[in-house]
Amino acid sequence: MLRLEDLTLFVRVAALNSFSDAAREADIQPAQVSTAIKRLEQTVNIRLFARSTRSLRLTQEGEVFLPYATQVLQMLETGIEQIQPQADEIRGVLQIAVPSDIGRNMLLEEFQRFQHEHPALRLRILFSDGIADVFKDPVDLAFRYGHNDDASYISLPVSPKNRRVLVAAPSYLERCGEPQTLSELMQHNALTYTLRGRVYDKWSFIKEGEIHEVTVNGTLYSDDAEVIRRLAVSGEGITYRSWLDVCDDVLAGRLKILLPEYEGNSLPLNLICPHRKQLSITVRLLHQLIKQRCDELQAKFVEQFTYSSSQV
Repeated sequence: MLRLEDLTLFVRVAALNSFSDAAREADIQPAQVSTAIKRLEQTVNIRLFARSTRSLRLTQEGEVFLPYATQVLQMLETGIEQIQPQADEIRGVLQIAVPSDIGRNMLLEEFQRFQHEHPALRLRILFSDGIADVFKDPVDLAFRYGHNDDASYISLPVSPKNRRVLVAAPSYLERCGEPQTLSELMQHNALTYTLRGRVYDKWSFIKEGEIHEVTVNGTLYSDDAEVIRRLAVSGEGITYRSWLDVCDDVLAGRLKILLPEYEGNSLPLNLICPHRKQLSITVRLLHQLIKQRCDELQAKFVEQFTYSSSQV
């Protein structure tokens, strides 16, 4: 008979590519994972992993079996969620890691609303521009920018169409002029972001399918994205930020979109969980709330970008 715990361990070993990592995640011994996989292979009468002392990979049969195993577990978890008592759904402590800028601005407001709607829930919010390790750090979920190409964790799209935009305050443009071409950006004060000592001073744009890159210079840079946003609003220079980070400033007129004929880099926002068992009803409802807000802001982006482009 096929055991559910064996199927669960098979899916996690395939995602993590490691018996020991799957054992650590499940808080059991590696030998127990090995036994579970052997038992599953005996049940289906097929070798699912090709393993040696130095390597581990799915066999061809294992690759075929994996999506079916994953679907079975997902359907079962959905069924369990549907029968949980309503009073026990939204309670306990939820630990969230968020980027500093979008966290302090748009997300914090939504977190407050969510907690007010569910007063039995406690939120622990960690603000950082570093990338949270959802396997090692004390967090249940993280909001993270970028394209997801890591199958070891669960990723739910929040704002898949989010992009960077080039912006500056009206006061800066009045004082220093508005750039009309990408090459003119090199003559302006660029407010750049740093991470682990690296300065992100190469800004890429797309126009008519062609990628354009410009290296910028500036007198102010910071490892805190919120600081960069505030400097831009105060008229210190031009910056290249996520639309979600600066949308309120653009809509309020504190910042203006520049060179709208050039499309900024794609920068999707995702909700990350270490594994599927943490996709509780609480997490799913929070994801739904944040995604709805981001959808509204994306619609505003389309309106604003269309308007800005028409002024060129």
